[in-house]
Amino acid sequence: MVTTPLTCLNYIDGEWLAAKSQAILESRNPADWREVIATFPSSGAEDVDAAVMAASKAYHNWRLTPAPARAEFIYRIGEILLQRKEELAYLMSQEMGKPLAEARGDVQEGIDCAIYSAGEGRRMFGQTTPSEMPNKFAMTVRSPVGVCALITPWNFPVAIPCWKMMPALVCGNTVILKPAKDTPACATLLVEIFQQAGLPNGLVNLVHGHGDEVGQALIEHPGINLVSFTGSSQTGAEVGATCGRTFKRVCLELGGKNAQIVMDDADLELALEGAIWGAFGTTGQRCTATSRLILHRDIKEKFTAMLLDKTRKLRLGKGTESDTEVGPLVNKSQLERVSYYLEVAHNEGAKVLIGGKVCTDEQLKHGFFFEPTILNHVTPDMRVAREEIFGPVVTLIEVSSFEEAIKVLNDTPYGLSSSVYTSDVNRAFQAMRDIEAGITYINGPTIGAEVHLPFGGVKQTGNGHREAGSAAIDVFTEWKTVYVDFSGRLQRAQIDNR
Repeated sequence: MVTTPLTCLNYIDGEWLAAKSQAILESRNPADWREVIATFPSSGAEDVDAAVMAASKAYHNWRLTPAPARAEFIYRIGEILLQRKEELAYLMSQEMGKPLAEARGDVQEGIDCAIYSAGEGRRMFGQTTPSEMPNKFAMTVRSPVGVCALITPWNFPVAIPCWKMMPALVCGNTVILKPAKDTPACATLLVEIFQQAGLPNGLVNLVHGHGDEVGQALIEHPGINLVSFTGSSQTGAEVGATCGRTFKRVCLELGGKNAQIVMDDADLELALEGAIWGAFGTTGQRCTATSRLILHRDIKEKFTAMLLDKTRKLRLGKGTESDTEVGPLVNKSQLERVSYYLEVAHNEGAKVLIGGKVCTDEQLKHGFFFEPTILNHVTPDMRVAREEIFGPVVTLIEVSSFEEAIKVLNDTPYGLSSSVYTSDVNRAFQAMRDIEAGITYINGPTIGAEVHLPFGGVKQTGNGHREAGSAAIDVFTEWKTVYVDFSGRLQRAQIDNR
């Protein structure tokens, strides 16, 4: 538990350092803005230069370390994360507001990622394949990319950095983590755990600060070989453009406008549990949050009544309190963003069934709390049905058929997660085939990704890469094709054998 503010520093080449400018920023508790959780460096290009130099120097030995040996460090990190799970979860709940149960899940995701990534150190499969020429052998192997800049958000301040750092390191790369300025303390404790595991200096570096300074310096730096960015689609487009211009490999995991379809033959109680968790878990601040409920007209009235009853019972509060179900939004800017979209909803003709305003509870007045909100009379062309709100707001859209439901679900610029509740196996398989999304759940909510499966989406949700699972190895390695000709003579493929 934070009682006095923590002092966070950059971590470069095995040393904890202040920013070259000596400037500092503050991280505050979103449930009570009067409480300072930590101070941290406001870094700049000089700090980025130092981190890149350290990572570049460390890369040469690390890439030559056998992958199974690299993996042993990652497994050790997982063991330490398990030991310090409660400490890290409590700090996370204080710093970004999510309820403790969710914060523990966030840390557990990091633990799971360590176990999985460590296993990949003994796999990292290439391929062998027949050559078209006699007495010639053909195969592929993987090589590390180099120095990786990892730019991560505040909503999963342990899980997402682990998703990126662990596979990157197992593959033989070195990393520079630039965490969100809303969660510097979580990032600092996580890197302390990496240090505790005994990683050689320079493999993991941490640089705090503003995105338009540290983030920009990283993506433009000539010593960076790969950028992995999780954040908004607007910022991701700029990151992608810069990386394209400078020939950097780039992995983008961006926004979502996820929908849950509830058909007329669905188990409504099950669909209700999924809708509540999907819409209001993490206060709706997930890229996979259920932002739209697409309801068949035959069950819409009944399901809406069930949804309202359940939503009324949700308890808002500090994430560190055991009975809290919905925590605060992460900062004032996010509170203003959600409030703005409620004005948009009003102007577009949507009806607020519940919530729709900043929480006025006297005990919560110093936090960024917004009431869980349900919008009715929403049509697919409205902005609130197409743009990412990133808050505890869900829209209700009525459809008259399964085909219309799929069409409405696909009708957004995004394609991250999706969900269909139905008891018809034929509809389930049609949904799996026809939905335009990177993730589809059948009779489950839009949130709940597991670390051994690829994570990412289509359209404006990303650039085609996937995080987590074996797909992450493809992000952090280069393919090399190797031919061994033991014929003792020149053999010209496509010529001498034709």
